Amino acid sequence: MPLQSAAPVHAKVRLERYGELAVAVIDNQPVNALSRDVIVDLDRAITSFEADRSLRALILMAEGRTFVAGGDIGAFDEPGFSTEPFNRVLERIEALERPVVAALHGTVLGGGLELALACHWRVATEGVQLGFPEVKIGLIPGSTGTQRLPRLIGVEKALEMISSGRSIDSRVALREGLVDVVTGASLKDSAFAFVRDLLARGARVPRLSQLPVRFDAVPDGLFATALARARKERAAYPAAVAAVEAVLASSLPYPDGVEVEARLFEALRHSRQSRALRHLFFARREAPRIPGLPRDVEPREIRSVGVIGAGTMGRGIAVNFLNAGMPTVLIETSQAALDLAFERIGELYLASVAKGKLTQAQMQQRMQLLSGSTSYTALTGCDLVIEAVYEDMALKKQVCAHLGAVCAPGVIIATNTSTLDVDALAKASGRESDFIGMHFFSPAHVMKLLEVIRGAQTSAQVLATSMQLARRIGKTAVVSGVCYGFIGNRMAEVYMREAEFLMMEGASPAQVDAAVEELGMSMGPCRMLDMAGIDVGAKTVIECGLVGGLPPDAGYRALVRRLFELGRYGQKTGAGYYRYEGRTPLPDPQTQRIARELAIEHNIPQRTDIGSQEIVERLLYPMINEAARILEEGIAYRPGDIDVVWTAGYGFPDHQGGLLFYADEIGIRTVVARLEAYARKLGNRFGYWTPANLLVQLASSGNRITEWRRSS
Repeated sequence: MPLQSAAPVHAKVRLERYGELAVAVIDNQPVNALSRDVIVDLDRAITSFEADRSLRALILMAEGRTFVAGGDIGAFDEPGFSTEPFNRVLERIEALERPVVAALHGTVLGGGLELALACHWRVATEGVQLGFPEVKIGLIPGSTGTQRLPRLIGVEKALEMISSGRSIDSRVALREGLVDVVTGASLKDSAFAFVRDLLARGARVPRLSQLPVRFDAVPDGLFATALARARKERAAYPAAVAAVEAVLASSLPYPDGVEVEARLFEALRHSRQSRALRHLFFARREAPRIPGLPRDVEPREIRSVGVIGAGTMGRGIAVNFLNAGMPTVLIETSQAALDLAFERIGELYLASVAKGKLTQAQMQQRMQLLSGSTSYTALTGCDLVIEAVYEDMALKKQVCAHLGAVCAPGVIIATNTSTLDVDALAKASGRESDFIGMHFFSPAHVMKLLEVIRGAQTSAQVLATSMQLARRIGKTAVVSGVCYGFIGNRMAEVYMREAEFLMMEGASPAQVDAAVEELGMSMGPCRMLDMAGIDVGAKTVIECGLVGGLPPDAGYRALVRRLFELGRYGQKTGAGYYRYEGRTPLPDPQTQRIARELAIEHNIPQRTDIGSQEIVERLLYPMINEAARILEEGIAYRPGDIDVVWTAGYGFPDHQGGLLFYADEIGIRTVVARLEAYARKLGNRFGYWTPANLLVQLASSGNRITEWRRSS
């Protein structure tokens, strides 16, 4: 049994004695983040070790499933935050005269890797992941990582790790010299054996801060090229340039390099981009947490999946499950359709093999998991069945009713609808508690977002199972309530509404797209719908009109409906808002002619003074307004969920933090004022510009919408 040194009862770090060896154990589970308490207790443990001269060496390790997985990101926004307390602890560790060995398991990231680098040696278990992911939240390592890592593994490799944010596993780390031993045995036993060997050999304690940096081995132009690339390709991310500058500063004397790192880190910490990315980090982490869901809910086991419909969406959905190693059945109305689906999926995997992303054996293994049938009887044995037929309410009701009749008890039935009433489809199935919406985004095997639509009667178990399954297939899942378009497409509808009104008023598709692409959107609304399909967009509007969901405005979405009538379906037909040569969008005078004709027909004045600022405000501010209504109605649980949906599914730039973080940076008072200004300028007959009550309240109080929480 170890002897434990005196420490506070709730200490996050305890010092244990094993004869002449000391073990400092960090216990701040689940990820052992470097909170203020951890740093204080670690400092106390070092003091205790220093005071006991009978202890010949110190081993630093962590309790639970991982070593230190990073710093306390939430503390970065606290008044008075500083890296200095942790940095002082690191300097104390490195300066110890007796050996200090870090025993690493799980993930060793960010501040955790900086802690390991301050130790004299590093022992790791197999499968450990080590890295500096700070650049992904708009930062660089801020506790000497950019200065110690180049001294250990070389400048070029350190630059790649820090600039990319990618992790490496323990075997690569051993090859690069980042760790000294990789063990498949007990970590503690291996660390003890390693330390005893060091002591027996009288090994001299190495200190990374004292090692020279081999800049003579750096390829010519490495930093010039890296800086140029960061400024060109990552211009919206200041951390990309700062990462290069910080590693370059390792050419300076160590104290000077540390000072450069600290200055760059602090500037980034206060930057809008880093605050935006940190907001999204927490929003993504919170999205799977479902308020009110009992903790003791046991998810159902999903072993095999059925997909109804083998079109583009159905195939993409099936590939998700094949990639996760799950047997998947495709159901179609004809053998020819099934044969085509198998051919397309095979081509997809062949392309991955050609790119080196898959081996031939992996492709064959996945294809062997795929089966198909024209009969619903093939669904026997499936634990989840997803209908992915055309977006037509009557057709979907028919399919759902059939599934309700043939699926075994306990099978989860899901619909992939993007806009339709999930409760109506659930009722048609006769299995409302086992029914859920799973809105995949196209292409379904690529896009990360999955909207999980909770119906009025969806059971807690089915909801929990769907969220767990989303993680299994690598999706970013957000729960939405039932309404037209759910979270994402409901907001996209007002986006497209204003895009079309702007074009009927005289703006060109290229002008509309360019305004929001300049903001950082991956593509503007016209290019987006041309890619998704004008026919898909138009039929969605038509379907909404059939159930009385459209405003009494004859000009509403008139352009998309006219393009649909003319057979201009976008990329697939070579003409939509743009005309196409291959996938390249080109201006088409026909679109503007059609828009002018519709403007005359619907008494919409033509203008020549539409500027980029107006386009941005008219596209984005109504979406912010709609998001506020979504929150008021309880369709989304949290503002962060909306930001996750728009960054993960619609190309809203992550460096803007999502639409609601963007709104907060503008100021809710400004948003409300501009909505009211457009109501005066354009008229407000159909309430298009009426601010949501929540926005009015926030504008009055001066509070941020991203900090809004529903009262219990």
